[in-house]
Amino acid sequence: QVQLVESGGGLVQAGGSLRLSCAASGLTFSNYVLGWFRQAPGKEREFVAAVSRISDNTYADPVKGRFTISRDNAKNTVYLQMNSLKPEDTAVYYCAADRTIAVYTSSSWYDYWGQGTQVTVSS
Repeated sequence: QVQLVESGGGLVQAGGSLRLSCAASGLTFSNYVLGWFRQAPGKEREFVAAVSRISDNTYADPVKGRFTISRDNAKNTVYLQMNSLKPEDTAVYYCAADRTIAVYTSSSWYDYWGQGTQVTVSS
């Protein structure tokens, strides 16, 4: 049974930082592309970042230069370091795993999802 469990969300002031973690179990972690998505109230879920099997990173334009995704295959964990946070970054953040080789930004490609962690950025 595959499980993805996010942690690290919370309330932070604009300009601050948070580090999200997503611990995976029940899958061969190194064989998966890992992604982070977010969903704000009243909006569709959107791509944030993804890391390939060989640690090539892809970012959505709104977070480029502020967010960094990384993976630790020894710990079966993917991270999202978020710096210079803005109120518009407020959302529930989800991690996801995709068994294909290519990196996709569409959520429809991802096979497994975590339950999400809330990030709130105050102005």
